[in-house]
Amino acid sequence: MRNLLNFLIKYNYWFLFLLLEVTSFVLLFRFNHYQQSVYFTSANGVAGKVYEISGGISSYFHLKSVNEDLLDRNMWLEQRVAFLERSLQERGLDSVKLYSMARLAPDDYRIFKANVIKNSLNRADNYITLDRGSSDSIRPEMGVVDANGVVGIVYKTSPRYSLVIPLLNSKSSISCKIVGSDYFGYLKWEGGDSRFAYLKDLPRHAEFNLGDTVVTSGYSTVFPEGVMVGTVDDMSDSHDGLSYLLKIKLATDFGKVSNVRVISRSGQEEQDILEKEGEK
Repeated sequence: MRNLLNFLIKYNYWFLFLLLEVTSFVLLFRFNHYQQSVYFTSANGVAGKVYEISGGISSYFHLKSVNEDLLDRNMWLEQRVAFLERSLQERGLDSVKLYSMARLAPDDYRIFKANVIKNSLNRADNYITLDRGSSDSIRPEMGVVDANGVVGIVYKTSPRYSLVIPLLNSKSSISCKIVGSDYFGYLKWEGGDSRFAYLKDLPRHAEFNLGDTVVTSGYSTVFPEGVMVGTVDDMSDSHDGLSYLLKIKLATDFGKVSNVRVISRSGQEEQDILEKEGEK
């Protein structure tokens, strides 16, 4: 206590000076309109800057949830577009009818969220591990996509994890077609650059241009029709000269795959069983 008193006595002039300064500023800004307006203008400017910085930091830490929301929205839109296109083709209706079709029965597949916890790019047979498994209703032969396009197919599952064969795997073979054409081929990765794969067995009489969009054909139990795969980057003849060999720039950047969605089609298991019995 004595030390505190000695401190206050020793610096009493400084404390008196600070007290008088605060009092003078209060009187100045309280009873003078000009100074008061200057004070509020400056204070608002400083507060606005602080709020701007705080908002920017808060937005940064919410980017993951925002990205997931965008991915969900993108997947919903892809489902709706594919459904509307099929409905138009089946019914022979024009675009004026689109709005009424939005109220028809939902699409025939479900979507599950998952995150990539392990990935590889530089092997001949790359694999991706997801943080969801059989306890989350994930099973083999389900398709995996991200916000940009096709990622791969679920290969094996455990209760908590899934192993995915991505497009960057020699075992991967996805049935694809060029938008605007019913001719299809099979997408294979030849190793090397993770940005490109090759569409094989496309008939010679198929018409296309460089830059055309390549999507899933729908001729399998895994992916619905119309899921983005990539764009035509280059073309050449196949080794036997009977078909085209197209170099496809993949829509998915496998170096940055993180949030994905797993597609489950209703009736998939029944179709798989039937087709396997037909192959015997």
